[in-house]
Amino acid sequence: MSPDTRRVLSLPEARREVEAAKAAGRTVVLANGIFDLFHVGHVRYLEGAAAEGDYLVVAVNGDACARELKGPGRPFLPAAERAEIVAALRCVDRVVVFEERDVISVLRALRPDVHAKGTDYTADTVPEREITREIGGRTAIVGDPKDHSTTDLLRAIRATLAR
Repeated sequence: MSPDTRRVLSLPEARREVEAAKAAGRTVVLANGIFDLFHVGHVRYLEGAAAEGDYLVVAVNGDACARELKGPGRPFLPAAERAEIVAALRCVDRVVVFEERDVISVLRALRPDVHAKGTDYTADTVPEREITREIGGRTAIVGDPKDHSTTDLLRAIRATLAR
């Protein structure tokens, strides 16, 4: 087991660690996503999320959910590998994999101080904004403009292969 896989926790394990972090006065941030074919936009999103507090938990969509959201043939990497890649980043403290279509159950379980979303959202369009308010958190929009995407990366790879 690599050191980074030890940073990938079950939701109950993450909850215990988040509670300890909060008890120690740390600001807990939750970011989430599929993170298939990791690219610089993902790095900038997660670094932006980490800057909103001092303990970053990243929730990675499970395989069935990723397939449902992204379509046939996706994800390219299984959830365990995507989680390990995310956990390897210096700015990430812990990673959980979740199977639901949305991150509401993770928000309710972890009760982060901040829920960070990428710049493809505004504070008013984040689907989980009301849940975040209910648990006493705030929503932060972080990362660079949505100039990078896995879809664009795939398009470039396919164009190169077609030559």
